[in-house]
Amino acid sequence: MGIEAIEKRQGAALVLPALLWTVAFFVLPFAAMVWISLGHLDGREMVPGPDLGNYLRIFTEPALTRGIWVSLQITLIVTVISVALAWPLAWIIATRVPVRWRRLALLLAVLPFWTSYVVRSYSWALVLGQKGVVMTALLGLGILDAPVQIMATRAATVIGFVHFFVMLLTLTIYSNLVQLSPNYARAAEDLGASRFQVIRLVILPLTLPGVMTGAFLTFVLCIGDYITPQILGGNNELTLPQLIMLQLGRRGDYPMASALSVVLMALVTLAYAACARWLKMERV
Repeated sequence: MGIEAIEKRQGAALVLPALLWTVAFFVLPFAAMVWISLGHLDGREMVPGPDLGNYLRIFTEPALTRGIWVSLQITLIVTVISVALAWPLAWIIATRVPVRWRRLALLLAVLPFWTSYVVRSYSWALVLGQKGVVMTALLGLGILDAPVQIMATRAATVIGFVHFFVMLLTLTIYSNLVQLSPNYARAAEDLGASRFQVIRLVILPLTLPGVMTGAFLTFVLCIGDYITPQILGGNNELTLPQLIMLQLGRRGDYPMASALSVVLMALVTLAYAACARWLKMERV
């Protein structure tokens, strides 16, 4: 047996456990979910498919279609705001904070990750409530004459999400910024570029892999989140995960819940396809 054949067998042996794990815990469960989604509920009995009725309902019933649009709108708003806030913060830490203080700055940036996700959401509920810190401050400063509703709105959901994902994006963008050679900026300045032009035309394009990686992670985590919209957004605007839980918890409609989950997976796949170019650049 040649050396090449031995190396191929060794490579296959190393890949096999990961392949079996993926098949057992992702491919087979996903295939089962797709099959269940092709069934339908008859009373309390689940009738197996194949039947595309659930998917037709998703895109024809206003309540279900609106859930998809609400999830997409919230996710896109959160992603854009988080990127807009995280990039300057990462740039300041990477270029303006002295090297000896950068670890402390990054530590402060990741502090929200040390708190339970549920606790953070309930903390924002207390802050944004009618008698919370924000409303009390606005009334005390005379900016508002009477309390306004922030809790149980889309704004509260966006605030809760942005608080979490700004820190995640800061880390991914920072890791990209610190790898850039300062010679890029010096060369641009020597050619007559202003500081703003250096950032816009040189540094920002070179950090796109880090930005897109963080944006993709934000999209995936945000669109699939159930906790934050449930606690902060209430039930005024149901997101896709809330619709899935509604089908499971109240109606026991596993085929419809599976169909909605397949749609959610499809949206994540489309997001990956849109970001694939920059994600490959990040891996390189």
